[in-house]
Amino acid sequence: MTRARPKVDRIACPWLIRRFVDPKARFLFVAPTDVRAVAQRFDATPFDVEGDGILWSHRGELCTFDVMVQDFGLSNYKPLARLARIVRDADTGHLESAPEASGLLAASLGLSRMFADDIEQLEAGMLLYDAFYRWCRDAVDEVHNWASHMPPKSARRP
Repeated sequence: MTRARPKVDRIACPWLIRRFVDPKARFLFVAPTDVRAVAQRFDATPFDVEGDGILWSHRGELCTFDVMVQDFGLSNYKPLARLARIVRDADTGHLESAPEASGLLAASLGLSRMFADDIEQLEAGMLLYDAFYRWCRDAVDEVHNWASHMPPKSARRP
C-alpha cells in the first residue's frame, strides 16, 4: 500500500511485484496521513512513503523501484536494471541522465490527469510499464524505420 495519486515510482513498484513476484498482489492507495494506520489494519506493507520502519522507500540516490529490484534479487537482470535507471531518473527529476525518463515522466503525469481512480490509473500504467520493459528487454538497439516488426504471438506479453 502507498500514498494516493500515484505517479512514477508508485506505479512502477506494483508493476514489478505483479510481473516478477506475485501476479495476484493487490494494492491500496490512501491519503499520506493514513498509510500507517491502514497498513496496520489490513496487514499491508507500505512502500514509497517516508518514515521509520518502512522497508521499501527511497534509499540515498535510489528510488523505491531500485530498492525493490535489489531486495527481490533482480538486480542482475539487465532489462530491469535498465528500466530501474529510467524510473529513478523520472522519479527523482534527473531527466538528463536517461533520455527515456522524460517520456516516462510525461506519460505518468498524463495518466494521472486521465484517471480519477487510482486503481484504474494503476491498471492503465501496467501497460505503460510493460511497454517500457519490453523496450529495455528487446528493442534498445532498434531505431525507427518503415519496416514493421511484429513479434510472434508467444512473445507479445512480458
